[in-house]
Amino acid sequence: MLTILGFAMIATFLVLIMLKKMSPIAALVLIPALFCAAVGKGAHLGDYVIDGVTSLAPTAAMLMFAIVYFGVMIDVGLFDPVVRGILRFCKADPLRIVVGTAVLAAIVSLDGDGSTTFMITVSAMYPLYKRLKMSLVVMTGVAAMANGVMNTLPWGGPTARAATALKLDASDVFVPMIPALATGLLFVFALAYVLGRRERNRLGALTLDEVLVEEPETVLVGAGKARVPSRTGGAGSGTGGADLPDEPEDDALQGLDPYRETLRPGLYWFNALLTVALLTAMIMEWLPIPVLFLLGAALALTVNYPRMPAQRARIAAHAENVLNVSGMVFAAAVFTGVLQGTGMVDHMADWLVGNIPDGLGPHMALVTGVLSIPLTYFMSNDGFYFGILPVLAEAGQAHGVPAVEIARASIVGQPLHMSSPLVPAVYVLVGMAKVEFGDHTRFVVKWAALTSAVVLGAGVLFGTV
Repeated sequence: MLTILGFAMIATFLVLIMLKKMSPIAALVLIPALFCAAVGKGAHLGDYVIDGVTSLAPTAAMLMFAIVYFGVMIDVGLFDPVVRGILRFCKADPLRIVVGTAVLAAIVSLDGDGSTTFMITVSAMYPLYKRLKMSLVVMTGVAAMANGVMNTLPWGGPTARAATALKLDASDVFVPMIPALATGLLFVFALAYVLGRRERNRLGALTLDEVLVEEPETVLVGAGKARVPSRTGGAGSGTGGADLPDEPEDDALQGLDPYRETLRPGLYWFNALLTVALLTAMIMEWLPIPVLFLLGAALALTVNYPRMPAQRARIAAHAENVLNVSGMVFAAAVFTGVLQGTGMVDHMADWLVGNIPDGLGPHMALVTGVLSIPLTYFMSNDGFYFGILPVLAEAGQAHGVPAVEIARASIVGQPLHMSSPLVPAVYVLVGMAKVEFGDHTRFVVKWAALTSAVVLGAGVLFGTV
């Protein structure tokens, strides 16, 4: 019964948000509460929710301060050179813009954190998509898939979990999978090309002059819109902002307003070194990530905006994103708390493993890869890698399949996992892109599942799975 109710709860949630009958926050809270009562454990709902909130509180804190930190870095102009370089490549061509989105998301994903990847990618590309009236779900879908492939880096999480759960060396799991993962990333780039070509055909050939005519008065900045001032004065004066350039390059395609008051060009190298130090500390695990972002945000605000009114203004500018994301995380805590507390996850896993035919025993690596695609979407990485993967590995070893092959196969579902409603970072992506979660889900699921299948197929072809 718990198995059926578990699948029914997940299906109900997905259907309601994709049909836009409920908001994600409401669905994440109310649906598990109703199912908890349906299984006769309504009296324990409070305990389940508290357990879920406790487990996700560090993630919520990390996201809150990461949004503030990277929001400030965007405001002060740290990423403007990178954005300008990519935008010079993209120009007003929808095809180049979609491919540029995939490339940028893949590059930024090297830090191993999905939230920062989405914040930087959306901040850079959102203005172009809006200006050219391109599909925003194409941006969120491509970014999520590129990040999903790169999320398999040893410091990204899934590979380390798989290695830990099966007591293996992470390099033994990851290194042989590099050709398959590279194939998956190339597939994402190829898919971005196809989707970009579709957008180009839909919108027609655009020129820079046509883009300028569309929206001549405003340009998007990191935390809203700002009016473009004249070249003789305006937003750059009186508040310590940057001097106005005499001849701004590709003004309409800067993406981030080159005239915004928040720029701090004199502190560029301080901010760059602070960010490098922060990412290094994350990779080296010198301190917990929430603590690092808390310290980083406090230091960035204090140095760049020493006056209290300016600090309050920067915090207020990013408050909407902070509230949306943290609200989603705590709502997701209700969903995961009920799934785990009622035992639904355990029963679902046991049912799936128990229904694997004996004839598939010698092919357990392939079975694991296939199962990882839906299972890592419907449950957290911790639940899959520490709860289900050891059972699959044990079944495989009984048929002579090495545990390391099971571990490699288990990471192929990550391109789809990064769009799971249980992944907090996806709410950063859709929130900053102003995309409905249901719209994003409808668009990305089929392409992300196909990307995972490509990685799995490449793994089999290269003999690593």
